[in-house]
Amino acid sequence: MNENLFSSFITPTMMGLPVVIAIVMFPSIMFPSPSRLINNRLISIQQWLVQLTSKQMLSIHNQKGQTWALMLMSLILFIGSTNLLGLLPHSFTPTTQLSLNLGMAIPLWAGAVITGFRHKTKASLAHFLPQGTPLPLIPMLVIIETISLFIQPTALAVRLTANITAGHLLIHLIGGATLALMNISTITAVMTFIILILLTILEFAVALIQAYVFTLLVSLYLHDNT
Repeated sequence: MNENLFSSFITPTMMGLPVVIAIVMFPSIMFPSPSRLINNRLISIQQWLVQLTSKQMLSIHNQKGQTWALMLMSLILFIGSTNLLGLLPHSFTPTTQLSLNLGMAIPLWAGAVITGFRHKTKASLAHFLPQGTPLPLIPMLVIIETISLFIQPTALAVRLTANITAGHLLIHLIGGATLALMNISTITAVMTFIILILLTILEFAVALIQAYVFTLLVSLYLHDNT
């Protein structure tokens, strides 16, 4: 295997120009706007899944938090479709780039926190100091709670990046091992190929689960601040 292990994570270019913007915008084609009185089965299934997810995710929010419904649904659809498209051969997964994930996590986290400080100032400040804290521990706890608050968007982005990247690396390694074993042991190559198929099925589930987890955590941050 002469190919670089991390070559699939390099930003693709065409005629020297990056094509990440086109790749990021491509998943929107998968969710067309219904223009008929009676939709086909694909659009009906998509609408049912969106309604089910939004109902479950927004059930904990008050009226102010439910105004973020469109943002949260757009976020989970974008991340989920991008992760799934990245599993296609010779494709590029934008969510393996930490910069993109930070670009999604930081504005959403900042919007939720600013909303909390604007509408629930006392409750937001109370998170920095739990009730009944001994006086000598107050400075240390304030510092710890402040660090934990500012590390939330980084944790969001790193979690998504690490899980998607690890899955792609495993598929790449096991796929390469399967090709190498075909000339050595056919039985071993078949067993490795079965493992590759099972891992690919697992990665389909991980792609959807990570989209749900990312959006759910943003939703919980919003719930704590509204």
